[in-house]
Order: sequence, then structure tokens, then C-alpha cells
Amino acid sequence: MARSTARKRALNTLYEADEKNQDILSLLDERIAHPGAQTPLPDYAIEIVKGVAEHRRQIDMTLDEHSTGWKVRRMGVVDRNILRIAAWEILFNDDVPDKVAIDEALALAKTLCDDDSPAFIHGLLSAVCTAKNAAPAPESVAEEADEESSDSDAAASDPTDEGDVSDSSGASDEPAAPSAEIQPTVD
Repeated sequence: MARSTARKRALNTLYEADEKNQDILSLLDERIAHPGAQTPLPDYAIEIVKGVAEHRRQIDMTLDEHSTGWKVRRMGVVDRNILRIAAWEILFNDDVPDKVAIDEALALAKTLCDDDSPAFIHGLLSAVCTAKNAAPAPESVAEEADEESSDSDAAASDPTDEGDVSDSSGASDEPAAPSAEIQPTVD
């Protein structure tokens, strides 16, 4: 079964859990055990639902961080669950390119949401991607810390080395990361 179909089925499950205010994993277990009139959930749909359930708090915090004016809890149920699926794919599923996750979210939004949703979803997911790609990978942060530690050890042992020179304001020569906040349009 195509991943697009699996995303739609995952969205149905997340939507139902959200509307019923039911635990996502307990509803997923019900849908797996008793699919009803529908075919059984595709494996990728199950993976999405489990991934969103496992990382929902971090996903929602990330979406809240990059969306000004609209917190996740205030978004439409379909919109927020489309965003959760795409954010999970962007942040936690390396098998799906970021652009594909965004395109798939937009395809769902264009068929299931109001006219303003696709632009909002696109902007918010683009901001999430920008922030993800601007952040150093966890292993490179550790490597940089090791390098800084060895640099400071070397500077401490060489009395002629003046170390890093910075102005007293603490300003850095590196440019600040661009702001990736999205403002919803209000008519």
C-alpha cells in the first residue's frame, strides 16, 4: 500500500483519538484488533501513529515554538494532526525526505482542510525544517565540545597563546539564526 494512503489512515486514527480525547495507543490497539469495515491498517500507518504518540509532546512543543498566534491546541483537529504526522516524519523518520513530508501534508490539507490551511501548514513545516537543519547534529556538538576542551587545554599550557579575543559585550562574529516564526493570516 502506498505511503500516501498510510498517512491518510494514520490521520484518521489520530483524528479519532483527538476528537474522542482518547489515548492514541489504546485506540490504535482497537483499530488493529478490529479494523471494522476498513482494511487493516498499513504497517506505515501504524508506525506513524506510534511515532506521533511516542513523541507527541516534543512534536507539539516544536510546532508551538515555530507558530506565533496559533498554539497546537487552538488549531483545527485535522490541521494539527496533519502537522503532527509531517513533523514526526521530519524530526524522527530519516527514511522520508523533509520535502516529501511537506508535500504529503499539503496534499492532505488541500483535500481535507479549509482554503487557508495549506499555506499555514507549508509555512510552519518549512520553519520546522529550517530549524532542524540549522541545529548541529548531536554527535557534532559532542565533537565540538571535545575540540574546545582540547583547545583550552592547549591554551592553558602555552603562556604565549592569548586565546580567543572577544569584545566585552560578549557579541559573537557569527550571524544570528534567522527567525522562522509564522504568523497566521487573519481576515
